[in-house]
Amino acid sequence: MKQQQKFKCLSLALLILAVGATASFAKPLKVDVNISDYVKVQGVAGNLNSVGSDTLNNMMTYWAEGFRKQYPNVNIQIEGKGSSTAPPALIEGTSQLGPMSRKMKSKEVQGFEGKYGFKPTTIGVALDSLAVFINKDNPINGLSLQQVDAIFSKTHKGGLPNASTWGDVGGKNEWANKPISLYGRNSASGTYGYFKKHALFKGDYKDSVKEQPGSASVVLGVTEDKSGIGYSGIGYKTSGVKAISLGKKNGDTQYEPTYANVMNGKYPLGRMLYINVVKEPNKPLPTLVQEFIKFVLSKEGQEIVIKDGYLPLTADIVKQQLALIK
Repeated sequence: MKQQQKFKCLSLALLILAVGATASFAKPLKVDVNISDYVKVQGVAGNLNSVGSDTLNNMMTYWAEGFRKQYPNVNIQIEGKGSSTAPPALIEGTSQLGPMSRKMKSKEVQGFEGKYGFKPTTIGVALDSLAVFINKDNPINGLSLQQVDAIFSKTHKGGLPNASTWGDVGGKNEWANKPISLYGRNSASGTYGYFKKHALFKGDYKDSVKEQPGSASVVLGVTEDKSGIGYSGIGYKTSGVKAISLGKKNGDTQYEPTYANVMNGKYPLGRMLYINVVKEPNKPLPTLVQEFIKFVLSKEGQEIVIKDGYLPLTADIVKQQLALIK
């Protein structure tokens, strides 16, 4: 099977594995027992650069720290300014690792292919429940994506009228007339693009969204603003905010952003997180890059996923990803 076909099978694999994964992963999350420990090899040294996703920034840093414990002679630089910075860095050769919280756009793939003559290799490294955060004191517990669209979008492709106060989406008493404050990412962010596509039905953001340079800033804004609402990867959750339940349509059951609900497809903003690399067809990756990916997909690497507040892969998905780098 071609690499691109394998990549497209990821979402199907998540659904097929849902029942088994839900049964085998109880709270607190644990790494699948069938995922192997990382096995150290000889001769790994040099410089490794990563440019891309802010969502993955902390996780990349943790992975780098763990990898350097295995290989002290490796120097790793991490830059996380947004997923859209990954493809140019790979194309220009300024990075070997391109973490992204979304799939590459067709234009990005074309640019990559124009440089190298082949497509990028895209490896799934973790799961995420893209969360909608509100202040911890806000009594709202859940929304539909249609309501989220009414809050964040000026085009309202979800079909509901504009929501400008918390009363418009079910807030009562003193919350009924509180204006909603919007926090989000800028257009360089893969999370910005993913949220636009899936939560705003490909509509346009309101001009009043306070664009933040990173996910942590979004969460901080909502923490300090009782009327605030924002979105980011679940790994950035703090005690100052709560991640609300989401339903696809008004009247649908709303589901919490848990591992089980991502795996069984009930949480509507579940997604895969990726690292893109330059791999020539029928040739192995450079040893340094290959070993880093193997570490990420090992037991130790997936324990770091949990440590950072994200969701680990199953052993079967890990096996599929490892096949991409051979």
